[in-house]
Amino acid sequence: MDKNSKIYVSGHNGLVGTALVNELKRQGYENIVTRSHKDLELLDQVSVNKFFEEERPEYVFHLAAKVGGIIGNKTYPADFTYENTIINFNVIHAAHQVGVKKLLNFGSICIYPLKAEVPVKESSLLTGPLESSNEGYAISKIASLMLCKKYKEQYGSNFISVMPANLYGPHDNFHPQNAHVIPMLMDRFHKAKVNGDQEVVVWGTGKPTRDFLYSEDLAEGLVLLMNKYDELEHINIGPGAETSIRELAETMKEVVGFNGGLVFDISKPDGTPRRYLDIEKMNGLGWNAKTSLKNGLSSMYAWYLDNADHLNSK
Repeated sequence: MDKNSKIYVSGHNGLVGTALVNELKRQGYENIVTRSHKDLELLDQVSVNKFFEEERPEYVFHLAAKVGGIIGNKTYPADFTYENTIINFNVIHAAHQVGVKKLLNFGSICIYPLKAEVPVKESSLLTGPLESSNEGYAISKIASLMLCKKYKEQYGSNFISVMPANLYGPHDNFHPQNAHVIPMLMDRFHKAKVNGDQEVVVWGTGKPTRDFLYSEDLAEGLVLLMNKYDELEHINIGPGAETSIRELAETMKEVVGFNGGLVFDISKPDGTPRRYLDIEKMNGLGWNAKTSLKNGLSSMYAWYLDNADHLNSK
């Protein structure tokens, strides 16, 4: 990308989109096109096609998605499958129609099989059954990955897909039931601290492991991929290390300053027992995550405190 290239970022108000727009501006990219949900309904194919015809972006970071945690995915599986599939197909097809120079399609670690060998390599895709709690969302992401791949094979479109680790950072979703584990725990620990509670309940056994990637580290990696990665196959991005949910909860307790105890509710689902991504390909491009989990949580909590009134009013 040139510094004056026209760049469209879908989902620019979200966790990843906000970090990416900030990173693009930090690196000197100023010609950034965004649209809020009220200005562009990505589920509407006619509106998406019209937007691409009028704006004709040269580069597209496709980040927009309907997202949620384990409970959200289990409660609304049809919504997650349908809406994400339609959004992805509308954006990718419209980008192909107007001939964008390059599109980066943003995926999810949940595309990989439940029992994939750890660390999970890109080659693990479609080698076994998916984790049932977010199967629909995963299938929509796999479909978008395949669509990008087939446009590249049939038409030579420079469409790439990146599969991230579990993400966190400012502008995350803090819904008490539909959020991912880090914002959900942060909100829970903070409220317990304010209320003077004696304990915080953590869903599951605490034994499962995940890899957690700070949004600013991810954003830097996405810009690098847009400039340096053009392969047919998708690529993983993550910290290259795993953390147990218990370790996460203990670190969160320290960051928030909660002095009570931890209780693990084993009636709630654990999800996949163990998962973190193999990032050898990403490392080969000269990228490594810079932010430790504790430092990332501290920055996220500072943002949370600054925005607590707005978050609690939702």
